[in-house]
Formats: sequence, structure tokens, C-alpha cells
Amino acid sequence: MPEQYQSLFAGQSEILESHRGWDSGAWPLANFLAEQMEAPVFGCLTTRLLIEANRSPDNPQLFSEYSTPLPIETKENLIQNIYKPYREQVQKVIEKMTKPVLHFSIHSFTPIWNGQERKVDIGILFDSSQNVEAAFSQRLKDNLHANLPEFQIRFNEPYKGTDDGFTTWLKKQYSKDDYTGIEIEVNQKFSSNLSRVKAGLANSIKSSIQGHTN
Repeated sequence: MPEQYQSLFAGQSEILESHRGWDSGAWPLANFLAEQMEAPVFGCLTTRLLIEANRSPDNPQLFSEYSTPLPIETKENLIQNIYKPYREQVQKVIEKMTKPVLHFSIHSFTPIWNGQERKVDIGILFDSSQNVEAAFSQRLKDNLHANLPEFQIRFNEPYKGTDDGFTTWLKKQYSKDDYTGIEIEVNQKFSSNLSRVKAGLANSIKSSIQGHTN
């Protein structure tokens, strides 16, 4: 939370530390996977309650109820200084890379939603209408079942792969032959002990990429 905006969240430490404020475990998991894949890694490390970097610019959820009352000029500063730098650095790397590009967006989700326990441990989010994404996601799911047999692996849960997000926005900027964007959602019940998830995901992604290129 940038210092100049902390007053907006006075007395709101509980909500800031909750799943609404951040994706617990996602950043260390993303860094581990990037290291294993020898791939670049980028993250927006500002709480999404200030500005949500995983939403398109015209999405009404770009600003939460805490930052919605901010003046237009302040919101524009948040876009220019936090939102755009994160997304633009990802695009710059995509532009430079040999196509096709395979992009993983790593997230985590709360295990309890509206009083109900979510029956998923790892979600693979993708656009089922795109054959390349669907084929890769199936290989990834199969490999995850082999590496993490006790885990509940689900397609497009707890969110849809076509919901507004950074990967779905990027799919509109590039052809399906040049860009494949897969979101990985991990249950936050594993956040305090990610070692099993890290190893299982890394091995599964490596095997899936090898099968994808053969």
C-alpha cells in the first residue's frame, strides 16, 4: 500500500490481509515456477483494493469501493504509475519473444466462499473454444493428476477462463497462433506450505510443455 493512500484504509487491516486484498501464496509460487522454467516473472505488488491490475481498463471493478471515491486525477495517477507499468512490461516481453508465447498467470483463491467450501485445489482457467489452449490444459490436468494424485484439479473453477482478466485481454491483442494464456488458481489453504504445490506444478508444467512442442 503506497504511503499516500494508507488513510483510505484506516482501520481496514483485516480486509487488506484477506483474499480481497491480495492473492496469498501467488507471488512465491510464481517466482518458483519462473526459476524452474527459466522464464521472466512479473507481478503487481500493490493491493488490488487500490487498483486491480487483473481487470481491463473499462471494467467497473478496476477500483474497489475504497478507491472509487478518489478524484479522477488521482485515479489516473494510479493507472499511470501502478496499473500500466505492470501490464506494459509484460507486453514488452511478449513482443520480443519468439512466437508462439505461452503465458501463465498465477493466482490464489479463498477456500470458503459465501459460507461454502470450494471443492477444488488447483484450477486451470482457459478458453475452451481455443483448441491449442484446450489441448495444453488437458495435458496439464493429466500431469497434475499424476504428480498430485490427491488434489482436486478442475477446469475453469473457481472462475471461468473467459472472465475478464489480463490473459483474456491479451488474447484480444494477439492471434491465437501467437499467444496462449493460461491462468492457474491455487487454493489458499496451501499458502502456508507451498512446497508440494510448487514441485507438483513445476513438474507438470514442464511435462506439458515438452508434450506441447513434440
